[in-house]
Amino acid sequence: MLKIALQKVSGNAKMPSYAHPGDSGMDLYSSEDIVLKPGERKLVKTGIKIAVPEGFEAQVRPKSGIAVKNGVTVLNTPGTIDSGYRGEVQVILVNLGKEAFKVEKGKKIAQLVIAKVEQAEIEEVEKLDDTSRNTGGFGSTGLE
Repeated sequence: MLKIALQKVSGNAKMPSYAHPGDSGMDLYSSEDIVLKPGERKLVKTGIKIAVPEGFEAQVRPKSGIAVKNGVTVLNTPGTIDSGYRGEVQVILVNLGKEAFKVEKGKKIAQLVIAKVEQAEIEEVEKLDDTSRNTGGFGSTGLE
């Protein structure tokens, strides 16, 4: 099992945790109280720092429950925490709902997924190879 070193930088920080065996995302918790007004976005602290091993990234993703019930989501989803980053994990939340949303210390605000990454070497060419799809995109296959 992959091990991730974690440092608490706030006394009320909660450890990320899996809710169920086999889950891909760990819950991330707020370490501060804030209110998000409709249309507002804020950077929310988690009170933790992590050391992601080289060859991996941590992805910050929305919680489906607060997205569907309150219209609150992660703005840059998925947010990427690179292996070289050692700052506090923070989550950009945005309130797309019609009512203010209260974030309380210890409340679940996002998910953290650890993913393997591979760096690529980009090679410039004169022409790309042809495929059956080619340039078809943006709804080119229809909706049904």
